[in-house]
Amino acid sequence: MAKPADVSTKKLISLAPDNWVRWVTQIPNLVAGEILTSEFQWISRESDVLIRVTSPQNGEFLLLNELQLRYQSKMPRRMRAYAALAEEKYNLPTYPVLINILKTGNNEIPTSFTSNIAGLRAIQDYRVINLWEVDVNIAFEQPLPSLLPFVPILKGGENESTIREALQILRADEQLSQLETVLAFSATFVLESALIQEIMRWDMTVLRESPWYQEILREGEARGEARGEARGEARGEARGEARGEARGEARGELRGILSSIEINLELKFGDNGLQLMPQINQINDLERLKTILRNVVTTNNIEELQQVL
Repeated sequence: MAKPADVSTKKLISLAPDNWVRWVTQIPNLVAGEILTSEFQWISRESDVLIRVTSPQNGEFLLLNELQLRYQSKMPRRMRAYAALAEEKYNLPTYPVLINILKTGNNEIPTSFTSNIAGLRAIQDYRVINLWEVDVNIAFEQPLPSLLPFVPILKGGENESTIREALQILRADEQLSQLETVLAFSATFVLESALIQEIMRWDMTVLRESPWYQEILREGEARGEARGEARGEARGEARGEARGEARGEARGELRGILSSIEINLELKFGDNGLQLMPQINQINDLERLKTILRNVVTTNNIEELQQVL
């Protein structure tokens, strides 16, 4: 039975660093060196990986890898900040790459940050890689073991036979076997839970304990609870009573879970998912709502969610 593993971006890239840096930059003969710290005073995130690289054509420079579960509008500004901080700390030019895992819409993702204040311009270009646009064969042919856990998300990787092939490769290598739960997480977006359990041959509770599952769950909860708690606390404080505040906070937590369910339904199923919200809004049991939220993340179709409801 697979065991949950804390698989960081740094761990994924370190599996085949030379192949990784050549793929993300499309620069041949690039050689990966030391994986540097990406802690810049107030910044320390597992999804940032900074690598010192060298090539005959460009000499030595830094490769900044930013792996995002979903693209966010603040990313252009963040890429500018990270690139500048890296250059200041290591006194080397920086090549920033933004890698988006899950598709959230059809809007084009920008590849640069620009600002203009009274004629003074700031410009930061960066490369964007959307995994849903990457041909699945690249993971097997180059090879790029760092991409194997994301095979179901890659272009052409959503079929069962390809996912089984990726799983076989992961299980054949002890170093790669810990990536099995990441592969299962990716598969939840293209296959039904029952089929994933059959392929993996382990209970789906293993997936729920994985860091990638927890990240997407926390993302929805954080956005929803912040919105709901703010409303609840405001109402409690307005009453000016301790009892009113407690009730306001409790209602805020309930609204927070409802908001996170709504956010994840929209991200995963679009308008079809949002059609379930009138029914879900009638539920006042906090634990049941948390169960529904977990199922939104792991199930692959509306029918399964309707059975849970």
